[in-house]
Amino acid sequence: MNPPEPDGVSHALVESPLQLLCTVEAHAAGLLGPRTRVLLRDDVPGLSAALDSLRATGLPEGLTIDTRSPWAIAADRSPIRATGDACSGLFQALLLVPGRVPQLTLIDDGLATLDLVARLADPSQPLLRPGKPASLLRRAVGHAAARAVRRLAGRGRLEIFTALALPEPDRSRVRELGVQIVPNSLEWLRSRPRSEVIAEPTVVIGAALVADGLVDAESYVMWMTKQAASGPVRYIPHRRHRREVVERIAALPGVTVAEPGAPVEVRLRGLSAGQRVICLPTTAALLLPPLLEPRGVAIEVHDVAEDWWTPRASPALREHLREVLRQLPDNTVGAP
Repeated sequence: MNPPEPDGVSHALVESPLQLLCTVEAHAAGLLGPRTRVLLRDDVPGLSAALDSLRATGLPEGLTIDTRSPWAIAADRSPIRATGDACSGLFQALLLVPGRVPQLTLIDDGLATLDLVARLADPSQPLLRPGKPASLLRRAVGHAAARAVRRLAGRGRLEIFTALALPEPDRSRVRELGVQIVPNSLEWLRSRPRSEVIAEPTVVIGAALVADGLVDAESYVMWMTKQAASGPVRYIPHRRHRREVVERIAALPGVTVAEPGAPVEVRLRGLSAGQRVICLPTTAALLLPPLLEPRGVAIEVHDVAEDWWTPRASPALREHLREVLRQLPDNTVGAP
């Protein structure tokens, strides 16, 4: 990759808590140069709490955070060096302005990273979020964005900084395009002191599937009832959640509901031997094992039962969400 911008500052567009964590990791690893300015959206649920939790750990030197509205970010003339969502409408609007994205580091944004790599590997694919309907205009923008990102790759100006295991042959194909793949081992987070203490023996990581209309709410609550039947549970809602569903979960005997916000990779570092984490297919199932398993914390990933899905969850989207399960050892995957 080329050196940072002439003023020595690299700018990163951040639109989710996981993107924020991975931007900090990219900066700490030296990928973005000695000074990084994070342009943080002010309209994303849970992002402010995520920032507070990371600040409490002590942000690395040379990293500054600038919280702004999407309109203010769009009006900012600074070149964008890093982002986690190349399918974002805001990012694509900047990408298609000549000179705004001269080089790019793509950081993790959950399972969307795997879909993004698959789309980059296929020249016929636009950069669009999986499972989201798109108008003809939106598809045209997605195709233009895909061509722009592939051009960066061909010039040696695109790298992917990821903690995920990219499937073959997508990994080989994007390397052929000129993409450099840099592994993210969450080294900075590993170096930080543990903060939040969780006493319950079981932690359940909430999913956004109900809030997104993909999974039946009643089935989800019944699944939580089953988890609570075996003892005290700490439930961490997803930043996108339905309030009435969380209230029903909070009323279950033995369940303590935490505030959503900070990435679970940050807040679960204080777990110890004998505790366990349960979740549905989610990126956390891939990121947490290196952090928790060495300390004797078990991680269980439960598949989504077929009768949970709503008509909004297309077969293609279901397969995308289950990509997590294909990357896990069989002994960590259980029935819902």
